[in-house]
Amino acid sequence: MTRAGRMVERQIGVALWRQIADRIRLSISNGDYDATGMAPPETVLAAQFGVNRHTVRSALASLADEGLVTAVQGRGTMITRKERLNFPISRRTRFSQGLGNQARDLEARLLDHAQMPATREIADALGLAPGAPCIRLDLLSSADGRGVSCSTSYFSAERFPQIAAHFATLGSITRSFAASGLDDYVRASTEIVARHADANELVLLKLSPGAIVIEAQAINADLQGRPVQYSRTRFAADRVKLTIET
Repeated sequence: MTRAGRMVERQIGVALWRQIADRIRLSISNGDYDATGMAPPETVLAAQFGVNRHTVRSALASLADEGLVTAVQGRGTMITRKERLNFPISRRTRFSQGLGNQARDLEARLLDHAQMPATREIADALGLAPGAPCIRLDLLSSADGRGVSCSTSYFSAERFPQIAAHFATLGSITRSFAASGLDDYVRASTEIVARHADANELVLLKLSPGAIVIEAQAINADLQGRPVQYSRTRFAADRVKLTIET
């Protein structure tokens, strides 16, 4: 069995076709099939991963649902999309500025919001007392009509009582901060992990089961170093790559 085939593991709770879809998705992103523009034939993939053709077919079908590949009669499976947006994480990380001219239409939509008592995790991140009132915003960000990330952000309700109303009107965290009296802020910390998307993320980002998301947990602070935002942003891994700028 090939090295790639050994990466498919049995009896770990993740279906074989999902693991294979992940491997093919990664190969597409890495440009492994650029020479032909086609995924290897089903028989080749089946031998590579040590599975039957039906399992490979299920993996390719899930990737077709994501828009990554399409079946072409008489030719095989064609790669229809491989490019990923480059999202830089730097001292001043902004969604619209980060994606720049990579997309014609950028949108951040407010899905839900609520005031809630800060949990220990949120309180520690924002420098609040546990139980202090905070405001949660759930957002979905898209580029040219395609979802690229969903996020959950928390703010001090005392300092930013109208942050949800501002965002609903302005559609931007940066402009909402400005409307709240905060003209500038910087990234204080970012932690990044990769994992399988959960059920809610699959729906929001229109991903197939087994898709990977990159989660960035971040704290933004004002210029005096006081935390102003704690966020968990989940990026669709096949649509976005993160670049750490120093």
